[in-house]
Amino acid sequence: MNRNPDYHLAVQDFQSAHLRAKLQGVLARITGRSNELLSYEDIASKLKLQGRSDKGIQTIPVDAIIGSVGRYADFTRTFLPRRAGDLQRWANVKTALDPAGVGLQPVEVYKVSEVYFVMDGNHRVSIAKQEGWKTIEAHVIEIQTDIPLTPDVQPDELIVKAEYADFLEQTGLNRTQEILDLRITIPGGYQKLLDEICTCRCQMEQEDQTACSLQDAAESWYRDIYLPFAEAVRERGMMRWFPDRTITDLYVWMTEHRGDLEKELGWSIRPEAAAEVMVQSKSRRATAADSKIGSWRKARLLNRYSEHLFRDILVPVGKTAESWDALEQAFRIAHREEAHVHGLHTVSTKEELNDPEAIAIQNQFQRFCEEEKIQGALAVEVGEPTQKILDRSTLTDLIVMKISYPPSTGIKLLASHIRTLITRSSRPILAIPGGVSNLNHALLAFDGSPKSKEALFVATYLAEQWKTELTILTGL
Repeated sequence: MNRNPDYHLAVQDFQSAHLRAKLQGVLARITGRSNELLSYEDIASKLKLQGRSDKGIQTIPVDAIIGSVGRYADFTRTFLPRRAGDLQRWANVKTALDPAGVGLQPVEVYKVSEVYFVMDGNHRVSIAKQEGWKTIEAHVIEIQTDIPLTPDVQPDELIVKAEYADFLEQTGLNRTQEILDLRITIPGGYQKLLDEICTCRCQMEQEDQTACSLQDAAESWYRDIYLPFAEAVRERGMMRWFPDRTITDLYVWMTEHRGDLEKELGWSIRPEAAAEVMVQSKSRRATAADSKIGSWRKARLLNRYSEHLFRDILVPVGKTAESWDALEQAFRIAHREEAHVHGLHTVSTKEELNDPEAIAIQNQFQRFCEEEKIQGALAVEVGEPTQKILDRSTLTDLIVMKISYPPSTGIKLLASHIRTLITRSSRPILAIPGGVSNLNHALLAFDGSPKSKEALFVATYLAEQWKTELTILTGL
């Protein structure tokens, strides 16, 4: 029988820790939050871990140790001892331990992303955790992975992470040089991404008339579709409406609803615009934020240097021939900006939606777009023209419209409401009083107001990118 008083204290500490392990188990069942120590073997299988490198002796954070190789069932997530039979071994290790930890043999661990799994030294880690140590010496072998793991990861989250690993391997995105962040928090999302990539692959094969690998299609999807979406979401601060979710979650949500939205609007819209509309439908605060003067400029600050500023152009079209001048102007801009052109024709009653005249306008608009080789479509809506333009403008970057005096009927009626549009629209408006312009010269009246700052933003973009000659008029 061991008469060492330190050993008896260690036995008492073990009994206390063992009791707390039982209490943690009860609490875990009540809350539904797992207190299980993670199995390295399970993680290695699900995340397809491969490749390793010896990092030598390092000082590692104790709280980042979340699993074990082979002994995951013997301890809780916080390394409290579960087995009463571990008493003697646990107490002997603690008795031999210097209070300051000096001379402690380094434990051996696998490092996976930001977390560690114990190969040898489970009792030492258990005691270190109970003693409140912040760090411990360890011989570290790092295992390569593309999947992020953090100390707070839960077992049920590993299902999604396993899907992530499968997705990266299947698409070949784990072999690219880019640093990817396609985290999803809800199971099943990666299949939807894979469906998107397969659609992209079919389109590429049709356009190029040649076979395309899934990896090439995935890289094209990531570069040309997902990244612009992610950048727009970040720039516009959309994620503040979705706490505890990721940008990829929002993308998956958008893909599920984009088709219905396009059918409802009668337009083909970009993923980031679809997300913006859906965010607004969920939150009045989001709608108010996007309608605020200056919101469009702030969301496009980076675009003016990295890409075209006007990606989507709205053109109200009426029954009169002169209303089509705005469309011609929009085509001029669309060619320079590689933009989509979206037409809007408003009618007073639902019966007029299928009126031959409205259908003829829609067909004529489509014919003009095809002749100009511009992507576009015209939607016919029932309602007050000014309000419908304002509603649709949030999907676009520029409103181009014909202004005729004196006010009359149809599109001319808008001239009497131009002040309302200018006051309430968060998007820039290009009013066409006469013929089509190449925008070679621009005159800016600047008074320091929010609207004049918006105009200055557009004018300086035209001066920089289009080489438009700019004259600024201001008063003292």
